[in-house]
Amino acid sequence: MNNTELVRTALTEAFIKKDITAFDRYFSDDYIQHNPMLGNGREALKAMFAPMLPNLTVELGVSTENGDIVMVHGRITGFGPKPMILVDIFRVKDGKLAEHWDVLQEEVPAGQTASKNAMFSVNL
Repeated sequence: MNNTELVRTALTEAFIKKDITAFDRYFSDDYIQHNPMLGNGREALKAMFAPMLPNLTVELGVSTENGDIVMVHGRITGFGPKPMILVDIFRVKDGKLAEHWDVLQEEVPAGQTASKNAMFSVNL
């Protein structure tokens, strides 16, 4: 499994299939987190997302890989009052997700953007 497949599998199992044990399988013991709302380690991920998973919807879009770095564009609902568009950036080490950064913004419907283009598509 290449790094992109690993990241997409981890995200699919954890957030789409809502399997909390995916954090144990795919995230490293010493997982480093750069999102200011989360602490380091996979236990922090489980503590934050376990109560949210029943109401969380995650869609994965385009992804790209550069060596040990994988970026995935996505949409998440149930995380806040409005759908959010995000880019998750992961560093992979020894077959596990080892480090994470993200960029989040509220989704603006296509009809309300200057370009009339959607901010997210799964069909790329």
